[in-house]
Amino acid sequence: MKWIKIKNKRGWSLISLIMCLMVWQLISVSEAGAVFASPKKTLMAFITMAKSGAIWVHIGYSLFRVITGFLLGLAAAVPIAFLMGWYKTVQYLLEPVVQFIRTIPPIAYIPLVIVALGVDESSKIMVIFIATFLVMVITIYQGVKNVDSTLVKAARVLGANDRDIFFHVVVPSSFPFVLTAIRLGLSAGLTTLIASELTGASKGLGTMIQEASMYFRMDVVIMGIMVIGIIGLVLNKIVHILERWLTGWQETHQAT
Repeated sequence: MKWIKIKNKRGWSLISLIMCLMVWQLISVSEAGAVFASPKKTLMAFITMAKSGAIWVHIGYSLFRVITGFLLGLAAAVPIAFLMGWYKTVQYLLEPVVQFIRTIPPIAYIPLVIVALGVDESSKIMVIFIATFLVMVITIYQGVKNVDSTLVKAARVLGANDRDIFFHVVVPSSFPFVLTAIRLGLSAGLTTLIASELTGASKGLGTMIQEASMYFRMDVVIMGIMVIGIIGLVLNKIVHILERWLTGWQETHQAT
């Protein structure tokens, strides 16, 4: 029975994909076809750039920026979020600042980042770092704040000190939120990628899309957008697998 459910899910996914391709094809042959290149033209653009190796270079540069900015954001978000959630003093000091900065779009920092860091790789990574950090610190912080107080009280009754409670109750209970933050952080990094590559990049998917749009090569533009989406799906799937593996102890509910 479980196999049938998995098969049906994949079948619906296939139907959804076919419907999207059909709609895409219909749009490409309509008056909007000048903007929306057909699936065939988009695929041919990918094949051409794949054979020349250009697309792999762009993907490599973009992935390096996204992953580096994301890892730096995660390294900063985890300790700050746990400190904010565990210590009231840190919460009162940092929460207003984080909440204020969170309301500012990351692309608004681009002029400041360019002036401060120039137009090399560090500026692009910094823009992605800002976007990923802000998303992850809030998500993890909410996870720490929402730890079941009953568990904390039970641990204290059993004689646990603050250190034991933090590492054996708070951290495990918050871990699913950390994984959710990782997923959101990767998405934020990808959505900020094109903006980050406005800082004078010569390689990268964002740069490829911008240059192609200048010459009205819409097949390359759409192909670049699709590649970013596929990368996002792959990264999300990897995090989902890690989530199921690392949080198998947690009760989950799936729609039937």
